[in-house]
Amino acid sequence: MWTVVSSSGVPATERFDWFADMVAREVVPTVISSECPARFQAEAAVLDLGGLRMSRLAYLPLRSRRTPALIRRSDPEQYQLALVTKSSMALSQQDNDCAATTGDLVMWDTSRPWLAQSQAQGGMGELVVLQLPRSALPLSARQIERLLARRIPGGQGMAAMLASFMKSLVDNGDRCTPQELGRLGTIAAELAAACLAQHLDIEEDLPAEVRATALLRQIHIFIDHRLGDPELAPSVIAAHHNMSLRALHQLFHGTSESVQARIRRRRLEQCRADLARPGLRAPIQAIAARWGFSRPAVFSRTFREAYGLSPSEFRALKIKELCAEGKPR
Repeated sequence: MWTVVSSSGVPATERFDWFADMVAREVVPTVISSECPARFQAEAAVLDLGGLRMSRLAYLPLRSRRTPALIRRSDPEQYQLALVTKSSMALSQQDNDCAATTGDLVMWDTSRPWLAQSQAQGGMGELVVLQLPRSALPLSARQIERLLARRIPGGQGMAAMLASFMKSLVDNGDRCTPQELGRLGTIAAELAAACLAQHLDIEEDLPAEVRATALLRQIHIFIDHRLGDPELAPSVIAAHHNMSLRALHQLFHGTSESVQARIRRRRLEQCRADLARPGLRAPIQAIAARWGFSRPAVFSRTFREAYGLSPSEFRALKIKELCAEGKPR
C-alpha cells in the first residue's frame, strides 16, 4: 500500500524543510534548495516492493545536490531509476549531463555526487522513482556507468514497457497484498534490467530467466493490445515476436496458464468489466465482439464456466446491486 504524505497539512513556513527531511529519509539525503521556499508545496508517496521501493514525488521547482559529504555519511548503495511523469528535469553525474522530459527515464547512482534541477514552468514537477539495490541488477557497474545521467526515451521498446509497468504500480499498488507487491518488485527489477540492457545493446548478457520474464511481459502487453482481434492466436503472437510456436508454449509452461488461456481470461475480464459498467447499454453480443468473441454461443458458455452466471444474468445482477445502492444505472 502507498504511504502518502502531503505538505498541505504542514504550516507554510515549515513545508520546505519538511520535504527535504522526507526525501532524506525515504529516498536519499540531498541538499535541496528552492527559489521560493516560503511558497513551496509538495506531495510524496512510498510503496514497499519487498527488496526494493518505489517513490512518487510531486513538487514545485527545486534544485537537488548529492555531495561527497552526504555520501560518506549515508549511502543506501542504490541505483535510482526515475520516470518523469510531468514537466522536465536536468541531471548531471559522472561527467554526464542530460535533460529528461515527460515520459523519459533517467538514472543516477547514490554513491556518486550529482546535481539535479526540476524545470516545471509555473507548476508541479512529478517523478516516479524505482529504488534498486545494486544486487537487483545483473549488470556490471561499468556497464551501468554508461547510463548514468543519460536520457532514456520511454516511448518504445523495453523502456516503454517499464514506464507502463511503473505507471500501473502507481495506479494499482493499493490493491495488492504485500506478497503480490513482493512479486511485482521482482518483475520491476527484471524489466529495469532488460530496459537498461536493451539501451546498452547487451541484452544477451542478461541471465536467461531475466530475458524470459521481460519477453513474457512484452507478450502480455501485446495480447492486451490485440484482444479485440478475433484472429489473435498463439501462432500470431509467435510470428510477431520472431519465435517458434514451440518456444512460445515453452515460455508459458512455467506460468499458471497457457497462451490460449491467457487470451481467453483477459477477454472475459474485459467483457465482465463492460457488463458491470453503469450506463453502458451496448448489447451483450456487441460487447463480446468488441473483445474478440466472434460467436455469441461460445462467449455465453465460456462466461458461465468462468463466473457461474450467463452474461445476461451477470448484467442483471449488477444492475440490481446498483439500484440497491441508489446509484444511477
